[in-house]
Amino acid sequence: MLFNRILSRSSPRSLLLSRPLQRAQRLGALQMASSTTNGATTGASINDIPKSWNFTSKLSADALYPTPADSHKTPRGEIGPRMVRDAIFTWVRPQPTKEPELLAVSPAAMRDLGIRAGDEKSADFVATVAGNKIQGWDEEKGEGGYPWAQCYGGFQFGSWAGQLGDGRAISLFETTNPETGVRYELQLKGAGLTPYSRFADGKAVLRSSIREFVVSEALNALGIPTTRALSLTLLPHEKVFRETIEPGAIVARFAQTWLRIGNFDILRARGDRKLIRQLATYLAEDVFGGWETLPARLEDPDKPTESPTPQRGVPADKLEGPSESAENRFTRLYREIARRNALTVAKWQAYGFMNGVLNTDNTSLFGLSIDFGPFAFMDNFDPMYTPNHDDSLLRYSYRNQPSIIWWNLVRLGESLGELMGAAEGVDEEVFVKDGVTEEQAPPLIARAEKLITQTGEEYKAVFLAEYKRVMTARIGLKNFKESDFDQLFSELLDTMEALELDFNLFFRRLSVVKISELESEQARQDKASVFFYQDGVTGFGGEEEGRKRVGAWLERWRQRILEDWGDGSGVSEEADAERTAAMKKANPSFIPRGWILDEVIRRVEKEKERDVLDRVMTMALHPFEDSWAGREFDGKPYDGDREEERRWISDVPKVGRALQCSCSS
Repeated sequence: MLFNRILSRSSPRSLLLSRPLQRAQRLGALQMASSTTNGATTGASINDIPKSWNFTSKLSADALYPTPADSHKTPRGEIGPRMVRDAIFTWVRPQPTKEPELLAVSPAAMRDLGIRAGDEKSADFVATVAGNKIQGWDEEKGEGGYPWAQCYGGFQFGSWAGQLGDGRAISLFETTNPETGVRYELQLKGAGLTPYSRFADGKAVLRSSIREFVVSEALNALGIPTTRALSLTLLPHEKVFRETIEPGAIVARFAQTWLRIGNFDILRARGDRKLIRQLATYLAEDVFGGWETLPARLEDPDKPTESPTPQRGVPADKLEGPSESAENRFTRLYREIARRNALTVAKWQAYGFMNGVLNTDNTSLFGLSIDFGPFAFMDNFDPMYTPNHDDSLLRYSYRNQPSIIWWNLVRLGESLGELMGAAEGVDEEVFVKDGVTEEQAPPLIARAEKLITQTGEEYKAVFLAEYKRVMTARIGLKNFKESDFDQLFSELLDTMEALELDFNLFFRRLSVVKISELESEQARQDKASVFFYQDGVTGFGGEEEGRKRVGAWLERWRQRILEDWGDGSGVSEEADAERTAAMKKANPSFIPRGWILDEVIRRVEKEKERDVLDRVMTMALHPFEDSWAGREFDGKPYDGDREEERRWISDVPKVGRALQCSCSS
């Protein structure tokens, strides 16, 4: 289409990130609500939870299988990789599995989906999450709800990769929890070949499945928007070839939507204007809950930091702003996606999480952390660290994540640009049918570029505001002052980098430091040692210089604590204890680091342990506790393993720091 030819894939003018964001890349959300209520006896069986198939009823299916029955009557072995056009999805059922072994479930996921505790022991539950039972399908009548796989493309490491799609993930149904009203789409990863498998086998290995199962629930417990994991199932008769022969597995995972930027990428690459409009409309109306839920125009889109939080409730057909930057409903949709992703990446930076492969097909339209391959949490702070050993150019390193997500969002802007640039003419019959002429193109393109540029400024503003909010909580302050960014945030990260201090351990240990222990310079330098690894300072300057540098930072921090929690010159023991409690709620004691996950994988795969999965999940679901063994969680006593817990929340072993892994999964 004409708009594709004229608006190139390069970023529009003025879209480069400004210096404040470039600086914040090495620093660093709103919590996508997860029900954490008790009530393990509530809920229904997986057979009886409400189910829907809105995605497949409202979007275009693969013409080769126009109905579920057409796909179902096709021998499963004949459904394999091919190019799919003019479609958003393909009907395809999971490949049957033999003697699947359910290894673990997430109790939090069971609650949030409205599945009754204990139902995981039923044969139907295991059959469903292993792909052997198709919920909603009437075999005798040959009709009903049916599984599907999405078609999408993507830019991988900055280059166009063509058609990708759900190559081993198959969605089963949507379900809406009656208590929360939240709708999720349940999907099986590792469920077999689809038309989008390309040169792969449609399988997933146990190693990567364990990693995704744990980190999905850990991120949610930390308040970071993420896709979720319900269960982990071993396929004992599936041997999968990667670098070596590995056991196969399936993760049953769920999300409000599995749509990603790549869904639009493939449609733009093919010039499919009709499906771009159809998909954008579905996203706004069905996923976000209606056009009126999207953000109104900022008071001054060129100065988002000076504009209040945008209102909601704008009618779908309303146009806002002057002609050269008029915002229609598709612009509001684009801004909502950008705002959500800004909040999420701010949380990543604040908690030291790295996805590892931030391609456009791994960037959620709902602003979720999605598709976990070579991810990691930061050990000793290094802004250049990437957990992906194939990322030699450090494209997806920690410090680059905010700018890479924006780069991906510019690609989305290019896909939606024609709809955005059309402004008030977006619903005119001629435009809907034929698009724009050569004469109409220049003002449309100029408007789209202006809107994308303004959205870039809004993205930066939302990112920085959220980052400041979370980091303020992490260092125990009630209020953010502009001087905190340089004097506390930046200086702390510079110190961590120079001394090679552990990122998350520092904040947790800072939580329990008493202000009364920091009254003299010597006391502060003595206290500095609690932030060092037991093997000493491994970074620049050695231990003596490290004590001085950390001690100097502790003095600046102490002064701000006195301002926020005291009278400027002192703070009561009660107030300091309150500050400690608040910091513990913002700073996890446990995070699923690479070395811990490697240990769990070894023990499950090689040593045939099973209980260790329940223990690591318990800690992941309750990351802010001081201890777990001998406690009660969700109304049930928990035995745990005290020695294991102690190791997992203590210093990272030297050989386990800053591990890298491959995309192979």
